[in-house]
Amino acid sequence: MVHEHDHGCGCGHHHDEDTEHLHTNKYQQAFAKFETAGTTEEVAERVKTLLGKHGNDNFTPDVLKQIHGFIDLTSLTSIDTKESIWKLVDRVNDFEGTRPDVPNVAAICTYPLFVETVKEALSAQEVKIASVAGGFPSSQTFMEIKIAETAMAVMQGADEIDVVINLGYFLEENYDELTEELQEIKESCRNAKLKVILETGALQTPESIQKAAILALYSGADFIKTSTGKGYPGATPEAVYTMCQVLKKYHSITGKRVGIKVAGGIRTAEEAVRYYTIVKEVLGNDWLNKDLFRIGASSLVEDIEHRLGK
Repeated sequence: MVHEHDHGCGCGHHHDEDTEHLHTNKYQQAFAKFETAGTTEEVAERVKTLLGKHGNDNFTPDVLKQIHGFIDLTSLTSIDTKESIWKLVDRVNDFEGTRPDVPNVAAICTYPLFVETVKEALSAQEVKIASVAGGFPSSQTFMEIKIAETAMAVMQGADEIDVVINLGYFLEENYDELTEELQEIKESCRNAKLKVILETGALQTPESIQKAAILALYSGADFIKTSTGKGYPGATPEAVYTMCQVLKKYHSITGKRVGIKVAGGIRTAEEAVRYYTIVKEVLGNDWLNKDLFRIGASSLVEDIEHRLGK
């Protein structure tokens, strides 16, 4: 990678400042296409109004069945083993066909080390294999390693890759390296879908969440995802609302529909329905399918199956 001052043009730092202005403008121009995200209080108020109006419309068996089919059934712990992951996959295999009215989960999401196990164990045809990669969950490793890890997970059979944006770069406003890294990872995905995790609990403000979402979208994300579920607060209705507004505007600018994945601490059917309602009200019915809406969870599956009964 060439550093700014290695251009060898002998003009000292002026060159840098010019190129820097160009770069800054590129990102500022992208940000400027989107309406102001609003303050934390304003967003909270909008979400409260939205859920107040529509919150109870969607707590129905039909919606719960739909949501079951949007889940990325996830196991990401330091004590995962081939055996524990195999058991997780068995649950998904066993569910297949038992309830013709309830779609199976959308994907099984694990660490890269277990992609091969999932591939071997999985017999449910429609269920995708997702893997975290890119130095998950901190993303604080060399770009080359992130690219290699992504490629290896895809080679082992991952259909989807979940990576975290480099928050350090984001905080320094080093958008060049942040976007370059994501673009390289995206290329390394080949045909696999790329889900970019913003870690909204670390970003905190609607404005930061909005900017991170915009950078991810213009770097080729197929999904933007709220959280890792590690070390920071998970998804919040406010963060999801903010991300949905960005996706809506991005669609109106580019004609592209990009997915949203809500993750981190979603355990109950009620919480899942709340997020479903936000996606439905902001983005519309076009987003209510597993190609554009996912919920990353583990115990949520049991809760939904329990609510639906046998």
